[in-house]
Order: sequence, then structure tokens, then C-alpha cells
Amino acid sequence: MKLYYKAGACSLSPHIALREAGLPFELEAVDLKTKLTASGEDFIRINGKGYIPALQLDNGKVLTEGAAIVQYIADLKPESGLAPANGSEARYELQSWLSFISSELHKPFGSMFNPAQSADWKAAAQALLSKRLDWLVTELGEREFLLGDRFTVADGYLFTVLGWAGMVGFSLDPWPSLQAYHARIGARPKVIEALKAEGLI
Repeated sequence: MKLYYKAGACSLSPHIALREAGLPFELEAVDLKTKLTASGEDFIRINGKGYIPALQLDNGKVLTEGAAIVQYIADLKPESGLAPANGSEARYELQSWLSFISSELHKPFGSMFNPAQSADWKAAAQALLSKRLDWLVTELGEREFLLGDRFTVADGYLFTVLGWAGMVGFSLDPWPSLQAYHARIGARPKVIEALKAEGLI
């Protein structure tokens, strides 16, 4: 398999999942401005949407959309515990978390990287994020991970998105428990491997 990625972007989530699952894979960086991969390929021919992540399978098929990719990775190695069994109540809980992170955190955080956004728009996005993080802290409570006492692909995704806060000037100081959560996930050996491979630490 080959993961097309950009360092520190949402592709970090499936990158973490691949390492946590212990699966063999290659990495290929993508320049999202030129739409060229590190080897000079036209990324639009790989993923017509033009954004990462994209996971090229061994049969040549390309999977896109992070929430789908991380579940695929987890299902390749069910004994890893990265996702509950398909059809279980816990699996739908995982999907609920992936959807929440994608729509309510990823999108507003991600859009704040756009220098064309007005100050008023960014203030509105920050207010929305504050509400979502207030809810998240209450929902997470004293649990170590989103689904309880076991790391799943949802934790890798939340870690990735929370990591953008400092990059867009959004302080997590009002949510010390989320800072502790982010540090806890960031201390995992496979997460450290992924961060080092992307040149982030």
C-alpha cells in the first residue's frame, strides 16, 4: 500500500493508523499547490478531488476520505483493536466520533489555514470550535480514549486535528484536559514514529 500525504495534514491520521496496525506501506508526499507527488506524478490522476489522504491499495485501487481509510486499515488488522467489530454498537459509536471530528472540528480548523478568510469569519469559526470543544471535554470525561480504555482510529484523527490549534493561533489553554489528552496520544511510540517520518519532530 502507498499513502499519499502532506506533513502534518489530515493524512497524519491514516499514517498513524498504518503504524499502529503494523502494516507494511510506503509514503509519498504530495505538493498540494502544484498537485505533484514527490516522484513527479500528477496527483489529480491518482485522486481527482485533488486533496489528501489517498491510500493506494496493493491491487491499484485508490481509497480516499480519511474516515473511510482509517476504518479500512483497522479492518485489515482486526486484532489490533483499532476499530470495534463491524455491526457492533461500538462500531457505530466509532463512526459517530469520526463524523463529529470530520464535520465539527476538522472543517472549521482546516478552513482557518486559509489566509483569505476575514477576521470576522475566523472569530465566528473560533466561537463555534469553542462550543464543540466544551462539549467534547464533557463527553470525554475521565476516559483515557474516546471509546473508553482502548486507543482507536478516532483517537488518531482527533490527535491530528487538535494538533492544528497552535498552527492557526487557536489556544487550547481553556481545555487542559484536551491538552493532556493530546500529549497522551502524542507519547505513543507509533505516533512518535509517524511524526518523525513526516519531519514534525
